[in-house]
Amino acid sequence: MIRELRRRLPVAATPSVTRFALLLLLLAGLGVTLLLVPHPEPAALSGLADRMGRLAPVAGVLGGALLLVALVPRTFITLAAGAIFGALEGAAYALGAALLAALIGFTVGRVLGREFVAERVRGRLARLDRWFTRQSVLGVVTVRLLPISGFGLVSYGYGTTGARILPFLVGSVIASAPTAFGYAAVGAAVTSPDEINWFAAAPAALGFIASAVLLVNWWRTERRPHRPLP
Repeated sequence: MIRELRRRLPVAATPSVTRFALLLLLLAGLGVTLLLVPHPEPAALSGLADRMGRLAPVAGVLGGALLLVALVPRTFITLAAGAIFGALEGAAYALGAALLAALIGFTVGRVLGREFVAERVRGRLARLDRWFTRQSVLGVVTVRLLPISGFGLVSYGYGTTGARILPFLVGSVIASAPTAFGYAAVGAAVTSPDEINWFAAAPAALGFIASAVLLVNWWRTERRPHRPLP
């Protein structure tokens, strides 16, 4: 009788379940906030760097990182950085914000979601988790370039897997570089069309070429027959 009652009683949530629920609530709250809060136009941000003074670079990197972890699209962040700081500086600060946001999102996902995922993945999901664990920088670049989700959401998701943090951070920056320079140049052109240095867009072309080379090398590696381990 006692055993039967114990079976029918609700089981208390484990710490991993509670943390994972907090992660889901966090993402849901950020998503709702993103939908409700209006985004300013990049053209309206002209002159903001002058008003912030010496703290402008720090504010640009920290503010951009916080907006990215709040699930604001990286395209808007980079356009705004270009409009505020100019093409080259804006691209540099946007990359700094991407690096910091990747670190924050990965850490939050690892603390709140990794234990829950590790305890419950089975079958194909377990193989997928092992694939993330073995990923190199190239693998992270490949996933980042796929149009599957926003920058912040991918960072949270990576934290719940067994991925290593250093390849994740390096791959995130490399994958962000092409569009960082391209969109920053566009953002700068919106506010100062007569002062824009169009050579600032050259690194974007180089980034696209580098990304294509990485993808081709990855494709060739995947097509090679894998030798069985001895």
